Amino acid sequence: MPTPLSHAAVPIAARIVLGERLVSNRLLWTGVAGSILPDLDVVAFTLGIPYDHPLGHRGFTHSVFFAASVALLAATCFRKLQATFAIAFLFIFVSVASHGVLDAFTSGGKGIAFLWPFYDGRYFARFRPIIVAPIEPSLFFTKTGIYVLYSELLWIWIPGSLAALAATLWKRRRSSSG
Repeated sequence: MPTPLSHAAVPIAARIVLGERLVSNRLLWTGVAGSILPDLDVVAFTLGIPYDHPLGHRGFTHSVFFAASVALLAATCFRKLQATFAIAFLFIFVSVASHGVLDAFTSGGKGIAFLWPFYDGRYFARFRPIIVAPIEPSLFFTKTGIYVLYSELLWIWIPGSLAALAATLWKRRRSSSG
């Protein structure tokens, strides 16, 4: 898994691309929280649930079904999020679903249960350049933790920033020419 800090890159980049008019601060912070939410499944370890169980780490909370359920629940608060129902749903869905997608690009673990509850199989991306972050928080402050952050900078933050910059420049160019 990437660190919680890097899971937040997707909603932050999406806000930059879409702008404050579509994505309010409340919606942004809800998206950031949603992007981190799937990793609450680490509590399964303390409950004795095996990693590869559907309720284990990277199981149901990393599925598209879970992302849609969280997005639907959050979108019912669209007025408080200062958005339309559709924008709130889509933004939260992408934020939560992006968690599993980023995890699928990491170098460790047992795959992501994207299709739960319809199928318990787990998937990885063919290309897995992101160094998996340690689950133990104390390991973040070691040489390994620095290497993980470097990997996330290289494979998440720089591409996300470049995509947001390109979209921003494209929007500016389009608005100035039309």
